[in-house]
Amino acid sequence: MIREATQDDAVAIDAFLAEHAASSMFLRSNLASQGVGISDHPHSSRIFLREVEGIVGVFGVTKGGYLMVQMPDLTSDDATAFARSISGSTVLGMTGPTAQVETTLVALGLDNGEFRLNHDEPLYRLELSQMSAQTVDCRPMEPSDVPLLEGWFAQYLTDTNQASADEAKKDEAKKIAPARARSDLETGRVRLLVKEGQAVAMASLNAIVSDHVQVGGVYVPCDMRGRGYGRDVTLGLLQEAKGNGKNVAVLFANNPPAARAYEAIGFEQVGWYRIALLGQPQEIRS
Repeated sequence: MIREATQDDAVAIDAFLAEHAASSMFLRSNLASQGVGISDHPHSSRIFLREVEGIVGVFGVTKGGYLMVQMPDLTSDDATAFARSISGSTVLGMTGPTAQVETTLVALGLDNGEFRLNHDEPLYRLELSQMSAQTVDCRPMEPSDVPLLEGWFAQYLTDTNQASADEAKKDEAKKIAPARARSDLETGRVRLLVKEGQAVAMASLNAIVSDHVQVGGVYVPCDMRGRGYGRDVTLGLLQEAKGNGKNVAVLFANNPPAARAYEAIGFEQVGWYRIALLGQPQEIRS
C-alpha cells in the first residue's frame, strides 16, 4: 500500500532516507527546506510512503513536476500503486537509483516516452577527511560575474542535455540561464576558480543536508579544458564545505573525463543514478 505523507511523517522520512544518503540528497534537501506538501516553492513536494512495520520506500513529486524515488526493494506492484496515486499529474522527469527509476517509469507508462535526457551516471561518494590535501582557493560568485555565468550556464545546460540542443530549440538554454545565474548568486553556493584574474571554472552545491553536501554545476569553458580546472574548483569547493563542518560529499559524473577528475580528488563510485528528463510534459494516466 502506498499512502501520501503528512508533515507529521517528516522526521521518520528523513531517518529512512539518511540510511540511503548518497542517493537521496534531492529528496532530503527538499524535505529539509520545504517540508511535506505543496507550497509556493517549485521544490515543495508531495511525498508518498510504502510502509511495512515502518517506512521502506519514499516517492517524491515536486510542484514543478519532477519525480524522485528511494525504495531499495521496489517491486512493480509498488511502482504501479504509486502511479495510481498520482494519476492525472503532469510530470517532466524523474531521478533516483537506476533500477528504481526504470521500474517506476514502466509503471507510469513512460518507459517508451520521448526523453531529451535518459541516462545513467556513476554515483560517487567521498569522506571529506580523505580527500586530496592539495589546497585550492576559490571565491564566491559576485554580481559582476552574472553576465559571464549566464553564458556558462547556457553551455553547461546544453552540454549535459538538461536543455535541448535541437536547432528548433537552440535558444532554450539561453532563456533558462539568466534565472539560473541570478538564483545561484542569491543562494551563494557557486564558487569560482580564478587564474591570473580570470574566472576559469565553476562548481556549486546543489543540496546540503546535515553533514552531507552534493556537488553540481561543475563547468569549465571549452578553451580552458584539459588543465585540471574542473578538479581544482571541485576540490576548493569541498575544502570550504569541510571547514564549515561537512563530512561527506556526493556527486554524479556526466562523462569519463569528469569521473577521472573526481577520482583524483578521492571520490569512489558507490552506485548508478538515473536522470530522465522528458522532451515534453506528460500526464500520468493510471
